[in-house]
Amino acid sequence: MELLVARNPDPDSSLPYLIRVPLAGGLVFRAKDTWPRTKAIYCHPVDADEWPPDPEIVERVALKSCVRRGAAIDVVADRGREQRSQIVFTRARGREMVFWQSPRTRKQARPDVRLPTARASGIAGLEIVVDAHERYPYSFSGQQVTTTKRGLSCGDYAVLGQGGAVVAAVERKALSDLVGSVSDGRLRFALTELATLPRAAVVVEERYSSIFKQTYVRPATIADGLAELQVRWPAIPIVFCDTRALAEEWTYRFLAAARSWAETEAVAAERIGGDSALADAPAAPPPSTAEVRRWARENGIAVPDKGRLRPEVHEAWRAAHSA
Repeated sequence: MELLVARNPDPDSSLPYLIRVPLAGGLVFRAKDTWPRTKAIYCHPVDADEWPPDPEIVERVALKSCVRRGAAIDVVADRGREQRSQIVFTRARGREMVFWQSPRTRKQARPDVRLPTARASGIAGLEIVVDAHERYPYSFSGQQVTTTKRGLSCGDYAVLGQGGAVVAAVERKALSDLVGSVSDGRLRFALTELATLPRAAVVVEERYSSIFKQTYVRPATIADGLAELQVRWPAIPIVFCDTRALAEEWTYRFLAAARSWAETEAVAAERIGGDSALADAPAAPPPSTAEVRRWARENGIAVPDKGRLRPEVHEAWRAAHSA
């Protein structure tokens, strides 16, 4: 696996080099330099046909890894110095741009391929789905968040993508629940279910050091169990927060970041290439009866105060939300 640098045969171009990245059949960019060192290199993406049939190769860089991560491509060279770099698809000065940067780059570009309608200031009014079985749930009162109660197949808090699929979830654990679920194996099955989502995490409302203060179970058993679970499911972080308030704050930040990532992931996969991590995202959980009842009343549909709702009311809810 090699990254190829060739001279640009176009004499009128201000970008003297062509870069061929071994990803998605070969991505080609016009570039200002052969490798990012102290400043980011502006790159202009072009069709793969622009790579000349008999290129004048300037440099061949053997690679250990070349992987798309969201709206960026992580490139790791197989050499002793200047190994790591990143090709970032972002927006600058109101238009889409591509920069090739390294850890030594003075000004780093943030990976972000947003649709023109995306908010520049982030997500306002994040909607979080709370599991209907969650007791004493987070209120997120200090944030611009609206919550909806539904029956989640896994996790206690989740966010949905633009297509309605579950893109991320967080499992909340108090210390006693964590110790019990590690001891009897329930957490293992919970992580198995969380692994079916594009993004997931476990947040614990306590410090890690509190594990070693247990009296009714050997602390080493819990510590070893957590380490084993983290090795077995490395993509699902288990995060310890000091207090419930900090755990709520971390959950909000994680879900907001996941929602923002989901907005750009499909665009990045289409433009950069490779499979989208959202391809296997499960469908949104069905609405609760209370949620449909509230929606029906807000839209002038007569419904009873208690009991089941007529099938046509549920059909009207589905039709409105699918539209």
